[in-house]
Amino acid sequence: MTTLIVLTATSLGLAGLYFLLSSGLSLIFGLMDVLNVAHAAIFGAGGYAAWVVMDRFNWIESLAARFAVATVVAVVFGCVLGYFVERTLIARNYGDHLTQILITLGLAFVMEGIIGGIFSYSPQTIAQPAWFTDVTVILGGRIPNSRILIFGLSALVLVSLLFFMKKSKYGLIIRAGVENRQMVQALGIDVARSFTFVFVLGAALACLGGALGAVYFTGVTPALGPNLLIFAFIVVIIGGLGSVGGTAIAAALVAFTQQIVNFYLSTGLGDIAVVGLLAAVLLLRPQGLLGRVASA
Repeated sequence: MTTLIVLTATSLGLAGLYFLLSSGLSLIFGLMDVLNVAHAAIFGAGGYAAWVVMDRFNWIESLAARFAVATVVAVVFGCVLGYFVERTLIARNYGDHLTQILITLGLAFVMEGIIGGIFSYSPQTIAQPAWFTDVTVILGGRIPNSRILIFGLSALVLVSLLFFMKKSKYGLIIRAGVENRQMVQALGIDVARSFTFVFVLGAALACLGGALGAVYFTGVTPALGPNLLIFAFIVVIIGGLGSVGGTAIAAALVAFTQQIVNFYLSTGLGDIAVVGLLAAVLLLRPQGLLGRVASA
């Protein structure tokens, strides 16, 4: 029982990372119809942004305060990077999936090469506050506090995204622009600006995930993001394109399946089980768990 509790907590921490990476990807793909293959590279860049702060900002003596600054820096970096990528590479290629794939795939390789060239390809260990490495006992299970932090922040992001998309004026404009861009533009609303905001939001979430991913994996490598890309796409497909709630449910299912199978059967089989889960969802519900059926 104790082992199951620890596995569940570990799965929820990993699910939080999958959600932060996949939610932005789902919004960008599902709402904007943009295939951003470089999204995972942005995730990795966020991890390095956080690592640089933790490694170089020694004048901030408190590691907890330094990590808070590192997280903010990572998110701001994601916003700037997302704006630059959308305005310079994506904006002129809306509706052209092949060009989007080629451009963002090239960007992913370039970003990984730049990161490797600057920081080397060797793993870099990130300093962590003592509380992160401590544990909290829950029902007899010793749960690392870092997993609790990641899950808690991810849950907060989930609630905030749901409120933003369903209740805020800007969220309603984005959803309306996706449904009928011409009509919204006829009302004098700048849909292009709304789409830029969605892309920036997705990049910011990815970089937040990267900062927390550096904690989860106790360090960073240039392959931090790309290694998770396939799982991010699986989560997006299982959850349903553009569905924040579906992405959260799918992230939990994928992470839990992966961890349980790896532990009880054999390491590596968890990845195969996740692919099997994807196949089952595609067969039974092709639009995803909370996705909508495409109209003819």
